[in-house]
Amino acid sequence: MPTSTILLIVSDEQTGDLLERGVLRPAGYEVTQVKEPTAAKSIIRSSSFDGVILESGMGGKDFAFVKELLATFPATPLILIGSSEDKETHADVLYQGVLDFLTSPLKPDIVLEAVQRAVDQRAGLDSWAKDRYRRDTDILRRKVSYLETLSNVGRSVTASLDLDEILKRVVDAAVEITGAEEGSLLICDESNGELTMRASRNFQEEFVRTFRLPISDTLAGEVVRTGKPILLDEKSPQKIKTAYLVKTLIYVPLKIHDKVIGVLGVDNRESERSFTDQHITLVAALADYAAIAIENARLFTDTELERNKLEAILTRIEDGVIVVDTGGNVVLANRVARSLFGLDDNEVLMKPVEEVFAHEQLVDLLKNGRETFPYRCEIELDDEQVINVQLNLVPDLGMTVTMHDVTYFKELDRIKSEFVSTVSHDLRSPLTAILGYVELLERVGPVNDKQRSFIQRVQMSVRNITELINDLLDLGRIESGFDESKVSLSLQNVIQYSVESLKDRIAGDDHELSVDVPEGLPQVIGDSVRLRQVVDNLLGNALRYTPKGGKIGITAQEENDQIIIQVSDNGYGIPAADRPHIFEKFFRAGNVVENISGSGLGLAIVKSIVENHNGRVWVDSVEGEGSTFTVVLPIVRDPK
Repeated sequence: MPTSTILLIVSDEQTGDLLERGVLRPAGYEVTQVKEPTAAKSIIRSSSFDGVILESGMGGKDFAFVKELLATFPATPLILIGSSEDKETHADVLYQGVLDFLTSPLKPDIVLEAVQRAVDQRAGLDSWAKDRYRRDTDILRRKVSYLETLSNVGRSVTASLDLDEILKRVVDAAVEITGAEEGSLLICDESNGELTMRASRNFQEEFVRTFRLPISDTLAGEVVRTGKPILLDEKSPQKIKTAYLVKTLIYVPLKIHDKVIGVLGVDNRESERSFTDQHITLVAALADYAAIAIENARLFTDTELERNKLEAILTRIEDGVIVVDTGGNVVLANRVARSLFGLDDNEVLMKPVEEVFAHEQLVDLLKNGRETFPYRCEIELDDEQVINVQLNLVPDLGMTVTMHDVTYFKELDRIKSEFVSTVSHDLRSPLTAILGYVELLERVGPVNDKQRSFIQRVQMSVRNITELINDLLDLGRIESGFDESKVSLSLQNVIQYSVESLKDRIAGDDHELSVDVPEGLPQVIGDSVRLRQVVDNLLGNALRYTPKGGKIGITAQEENDQIIIQVSDNGYGIPAADRPHIFEKFFRAGNVVENISGSGLGLAIVKSIVENHNGRVWVDSVEGEGSTFTVVLPIVRDPK
């Protein structure tokens, strides 16, 4: 048994020596003696004592030091020594926590008796503290065990999609965490109003397979109906309706979005071991995990069904589809897209686009996208296939790309263009001959007024047909890229020449023309003849489709490395239904006045020339108020 230690705090050296050498040490106590309160506090903090003997005169005013020792070191028994007067004066204060008060003269046997009581009290406190520590530690261990069990089940819910395995783990955990004999997880079958056992612990397989419990008039059914747990803890066994005998039981609801879908239960058939409210809390937490697992399984099943539907659709359509996430990785490429670029299934998913595709133009589109969406363009594959590509931006997902093989239509368009060009070319000679002979009719003899009118109509018709043929041949040359000669040029000069050439027509129709083209516009790379043709056609249309006395304007400005040219008028405007088709060949708006001539090719020629110069053209129009045609061309900063 270790030696008991006593701290002696006395200012009188003779009294201290008497107690230490004459009483305590001979009795087997180890003594530490100090003479100042400050030193005593430091020593008590650094060492453990079985008792403290304090001279009452060192307690300070109103025994402040005594109160401090009792508050700071409540487990260390305190014995005061002093006079009878001190004891009577401060009795209320001293006996709040002081073990004993010894008065002079000090008798050795009384001192030893008081010290032994102090030692015994300290030993009792130590024993109580150890027992309390053990109890608290056991409680903490159980709580940690509960938390580990819940954590393991939680990890299972998030890590596995095997619903049966997860529910089995939930039931096992409920049994282990409560110390129950059996456990079961019941699921509501809404078709027949019964509960079936989806997972169990310590039940026979045949019983589980055939188990059916009505929701009405049963404890489990009551939990389903009320959504509240039930704790059954009575002396006599209770028979669960149409089920089995138990002595104690817990049922808690499984809820998804406040709807009860089942019941998780544990019970004891043989043991009378009671369940507690804490057990209900733990089983309820496990029930929440089970509900989450069931909901996850349902969502996963629904997602799989939708994914399979989408995959079936994407597999069967004849257009290529590619989906790229925000990080530039290929999320999806359907069968057609993989076939177009010669890819295997394992070469696609979740890989960067540059690792999946070797086609430079496609990689550039997928990696860099475009400023405006949807974006359309055409790409040509190695086998001369032409693919029409459309890019769409999907927020929080990335970008979708749909691809359609237009090789067949390109070939048809080429054949059609060749046919039109050939026929147009072959028609020019006979038309020239017809026009020549018609003009000679008046020279070979007199004609009357009616005959002259017929001749003029023939001449006008031949000229219109000739103009149409010239437009067709011109459009064919533009689309085929013939006779191109692109250089750095100033659009200011192109616009100026076009306006000068149309001044007489503008003046003849009393139109008001405004021109806003600033000096020093950056140059563009282009063909001056073709760009002049663009301005001529747009100004010509504005003159043709604006009543006399109307307003026509042309502007040019620099913006974001582009030159923007706008030709506006306050004429007839274009109906909303016609605007999407206004740049198609041979198309004329439905509100065109009958006596206004035109082939329907002018705007098609404008569109072909602009796109051939890497630009864009579009129209904004309101029927009855006028139209504004906008042409955007890229500028060249360092012309060579």
